[in-house]
Amino acid sequence: MGETTEGTLPSLSRNRRRVSLVLLVAFAALFPYVAVPRPADLTAFDPAEAAGLETAMWRHYYDHRFAALFLDLYRLARDQQGFSPLDSARIAVAAARAAKTFQPTTSRNEAQAAVPLLADYFAVLARGAPGPVDIAAAAAAELDWWQARRESVGPKDYGLTIARVATLLYGVDGADVRTFGVLRAEAMAFRDARGAAITEADWDAIDAQLRDAYGHLKQAVSRGAKIR
Repeated sequence: MGETTEGTLPSLSRNRRRVSLVLLVAFAALFPYVAVPRPADLTAFDPAEAAGLETAMWRHYYDHRFAALFLDLYRLARDQQGFSPLDSARIAVAAARAAKTFQPTTSRNEAQAAVPLLADYFAVLARGAPGPVDIAAAAAAELDWWQARRESVGPKDYGLTIARVATLLYGVDGADVRTFGVLRAEAMAFRDARGAAITEADWDAIDAQLRDAYGHLKQAVSRGAKIR
């Protein structure tokens, strides 16, 4: 019995070394895929896909399903914008945390708690922008239109702030960018007006409106319209 046990020890040790080697090789192969930054491109989005993901995000936000919201944000960054899995996760975590932090606030002062998280979000997102991004300005503008919705500001007004965020990210301006912002804001206002009575048909209408909005943004970034 003792001889059998002693004979198995070298074998077990060799097996452990083989397993460790396999895990090391697998880690070395996966690390570049997961962690190394990719040449992401914010302008590479498909309008219909982006609209569908945003519609899903809104639904999950209002249902307080933040894990599902995280997955939608991850897919947007990974599939539509080309970020690495690690950067996609960082973008999704920062955005989801910002939304979760903002949701229970009741004043502009309280809402400022979301600013650092929005800054984290835009800092990673900026890696896929076609030019330099003023991260602090983008975070402030994003929070501004979030708060404006709560203050009975009309969608045509806070839609222009949404357009301002797009201008900061994409480096473009013009009628299509402003139309994108207003259409997106009007879709939000429609959702807010429907409230708890919202139906699947309403969500389909929101998705269609967002497709139109992102179509205008795609036209603007494809042309590379200069900032005025």
